[in-house]
Amino acid sequence: VQLQASGGGLVQAGGSLRLACAASGGTFSNYDMGWFRQAPGKEREFVSAISWGGAYTDYADSVKGRFTISRDNAKNTVYLQMNSLKPEDTAVYYCAAKSRSFRPRVVASSYNYWGQGTQVTVSS
Repeated sequence: VQLQASGGGLVQAGGSLRLACAASGGTFSNYDMGWFRQAPGKEREFVSAISWGGAYTDYADSVKGRFTISRDNAKNTVYLQMNSLKPEDTAVYYCAAKSRSFRPRVVASSYNYWGQGTQVTVSS
């Protein structure tokens, strides 16, 4: 499975961005999808995830109420709508795919495939 993330950019605090991650090379609906981020000098951290059918979603406490994850299985794409952005949201954002299993969606090591990342910069 190949993942291509897009939609990053520079935005002022309080603004919005929508990230997209297009998948190819596999049956998209077989995979849970997640977003992670890594800021300079910090470890990669979980942001949000969605189950293969879209019924279940997870969010880090730091983004709850501001970010929304969704997916369109017909388009093989997962989205991350980011509102009320803060400077601390600045990071490279990565999408990832994991096969259906009982492995937790919130843990990076559960994921089999990773995209290349897209930079999000929020200015104050």
